[in-house]
Amino acid sequence: MDLKKVALNDTHEKLGAKMTPFAGFNMPLRYTSDIEEHNTVRNGVGVFDVSHMGEFVITGEKALDLIQRVISNDAAKLYDGKILYTYLPNENGGIVDDLLVYRIRENEYYLVVNASNIEKDWNWISKFNTEGANMKNVSDATSLFAVQGPKAIATLQKLTEIDLASMEYYTFKIGTLAGIDNVIISATGYTGSGGFEIYVANENAEKMWNAIFEAGAEFGIKPIGLGARDTLRLEMGFCLYGNDIDDTTSPIEAGLGWVTKFTKQFTNADAIKKQKEEGVSRKLIGFEMIDKGGIPRSHYEIKNAQNETIGVVTSGSQSPSLSKGIGMGYVDKEYSAANTEIYISIRQKNMKAQVVKLPFYKK
Repeated sequence: MDLKKVALNDTHEKLGAKMTPFAGFNMPLRYTSDIEEHNTVRNGVGVFDVSHMGEFVITGEKALDLIQRVISNDAAKLYDGKILYTYLPNENGGIVDDLLVYRIRENEYYLVVNASNIEKDWNWISKFNTEGANMKNVSDATSLFAVQGPKAIATLQKLTEIDLASMEYYTFKIGTLAGIDNVIISATGYTGSGGFEIYVANENAEKMWNAIFEAGAEFGIKPIGLGARDTLRLEMGFCLYGNDIDDTTSPIEAGLGWVTKFTKQFTNADAIKKQKEEGVSRKLIGFEMIDKGGIPRSHYEIKNAQNETIGVVTSGSQSPSLSKGIGMGYVDKEYSAANTEIYISIRQKNMKAQVVKLPFYKK
């Protein structure tokens, strides 16, 4: 299968990025080293090209009804400029995808979905579009840059009249940035170090990228690859679709009860509600390694002191900020409380770890 390319693919190659296939796209994995890029975002400012993500525009009088039908959270409480984190439940207890819903104005919404699920999500939402909401897939025409880190505001403020410092978490503005009109500037972030996401038409992507790097030069701005994106999101305990949640994982097991609102009817709501009320047999946890020298990885078994398998790691890495191995995984419920001692099976050896409250990284 031919890999799709983001608009600035050639730019990344010229910058010396190590490219890798990811979610059907040719993507920059790293430019220098994962640790250097991770620390750039934690301490200064870095830019991720995440243009592989998908964007759908849903409009019309039936737009909200359609969204309410397919998502778990309650989009009725959105106002213009507000963003909602939610998921699409499937009909058998799992998750089609997790996504963001932006309310542009009444009867106009912007959905941001995971790159690997663009077609799947489009088909899934379309299936429920029986009342004639207008749906438009603008993924291939849209570039997305995540400008992240404590120096993100100082960098971007040079390029816009919008008061970025006053923007609250999970809100957005549409305006002019770097002389380009109709840019969506969003304060969501996947790194835990603050910053913004910039949605811009592909034809303006290069101009925007260059302007951001010029503005951030004094702060040592750098391009950041998927490698550091993964360690940054893991330190925050954010789920990655395909690793920590998927078509087979229960949203209640995954700790997504907080974005599950039974104030309306949505796909599989009754079964999810029953699960929430009755409890689940396993839970997604965060853990830190106690034994030195072991780095947990996805699919490693989680054991108890009696060497019985009690779960599996879904995400794991050495944490650059904490200098220790950290991970997430599903375990039997009785092992899910904070400070519970567990063991990760690393290269045929059980290495001690303990369950911790998320996030791992606390500013």
